[in-house]
Amino acid sequence: MQLVVDVGNTETVVGLASSTTELVADWRVSSSVPRTADEMTALIRAFLAGSDVDESTIVRGVVGSVVPSVNYVWSKTIKAITGADSISVGPESELPIRLDVEEPLSVGADRIVNTLAARELYHRDTIAVDLGTATTFDCITADGVFKGGVISPGLRAGLDWLPERGLLPGDRGGGRYRPAHPRRVGTSGRPGGGHRRVRQRTGRPSEDRRHRRALPDAVRSRHGRGTHRR
Repeated sequence: MQLVVDVGNTETVVGLASSTTELVADWRVSSSVPRTADEMTALIRAFLAGSDVDESTIVRGVVGSVVPSVNYVWSKTIKAITGADSISVGPESELPIRLDVEEPLSVGADRIVNTLAARELYHRDTIAVDLGTATTFDCITADGVFKGGVISPGLRAGLDWLPERGLLPGDRGGGRYRPAHPRRVGTSGRPGGGHRRVRQRTGRPSEDRRHRRALPDAVRSRHGRGTHRR
């Protein structure tokens, strides 16, 4: 078996994989709590013991991290548990995928792993939506080519962002606020903005444009062309 580690900005997910697609167990730890390699090793060993996993059956460790400051701790932890150096996933890893973007070295480990997973699990063109500290939409072809995508604020960051702009009730002013009109939300905040950029990446026409062309002339003349005013 192998120990697989997904280090995100908020949480780290640790899994025990028995095959390419099968997880025996998984655990979550906070990424924001500073830990030494000894502390992390003790924590992972406690997880393994709690799941009745024999440590000697783990022969390899793989880390995909978007938090470089903790990479050393994880490499030492995996070396202590498996007796072997860890494998770090990155843009230069030898994987059966291709990063078809202008700056492939800037693609994060999380999006690389999403690309590999889509290729191995689904074998078809895929849009992978990853809801983390940020929300990412990754466009991936059936043969494992990462075509790029969209990054937007995560759910928690979005909820913090809305009250600051008067779009949701907040704590300020004793709950007195004036809700903004939905059209005041910028392109990055509109549900339609993200899907249009994703469709540009996949080379497919915009869904809402096709629908707009299909509207009868009478409807268009009555309700306008459907554009958002700023």
